Amino acid sequence: MAKNPDPPIVVYGSGRTDAGVHALGQVVHFDFPFDLPTKAIYRGLNSLLPLDMEIKKAEKVSNTFHARYDVSGKRYVYRLDLGEFKDPFKRNYTGNWRFPIDIERVQTAMNDFVGEHDFSSFVASGSTARSNVRTIYEANAILDKSANEIRLEFYGNGFLYNMVRIMVGVVVEIGSQMRPEHDILRLYEVKDRDQARRTMPASGLYLKKVYYEGEDPKHPTKLPKRQR
Repeated sequence: MAKNPDPPIVVYGSGRTDAGVHALGQVVHFDFPFDLPTKAIYRGLNSLLPLDMEIKKAEKVSNTFHARYDVSGKRYVYRLDLGEFKDPFKRNYTGNWRFPIDIERVQTAMNDFVGEHDFSSFVASGSTARSNVRTIYEANAILDKSANEIRLEFYGNGFLYNMVRIMVGVVVEIGSQMRPEHDILRLYEVKDRDQARRTMPASGLYLKKVYYEGEDPKHPTKLPKRQR
C-alpha cells in the first residue's frame, strides 16, 4: 500500500507585492514538520530556489508569530532613473522620469506624506482594505548623481494597493512643476483616485524592510495583536 504523501507546507508572507515589484527584505513563515537545524533549512532552500531569489536568514520563531499579522511597519524604496531614455541595463529595476525635476520640490512634497492621513486618493481600485487611513513616519528623497537616480523612501505602519507607486507619480509631477507644490494636501481632501492620475511602473519599487516588535524604531515595545 502506498504511503500517504506528506501534507503540503503552507507559506505565509508579510504581504503581497505587485508583479514586477522587488523585495530586498520579504519575510515569510511556515510550520515545518521535521526537526532540522535552521542552518540546514537555510542552505536547503537556497539550493532549490530559482536564481532570482535568495534566502538571507532562517530562524525559529514562537508558535504565535505570524509573518503578516504581526507586522508593525514597512519600508519601501522607489528607484527613479532620470535618463532621457530607459537604460537597457536598469529597465527592469527602476522607473524612468525624463522630465527636468527639482529635488527640493520633491522633498517638500514628500514631507506632506508624513503623519496620519486618509489615502483614498492614493489607492487603486480592487483594494480590499477596511480603511484607507495610514500613518507615514518618514518620507525622504535622495538624489544619487553618480547613478542619475532619485530614490524615494517611505516608512509607515502599512500601505494600500498600489499606494507607493501612486504617491511617487504625484511627487514627480510636483517636482516637475506639473502640480502645485502642496497638491498632496488637496488630494487628501478630495479622496479621488482619478485626480492622482498616474501609477508609476512596478519595476522601480522595492520592499526594503518589514518591521516586527522589538525592531521597529516607532514601536520598540510589544503591540496589541491585530484582528486577523
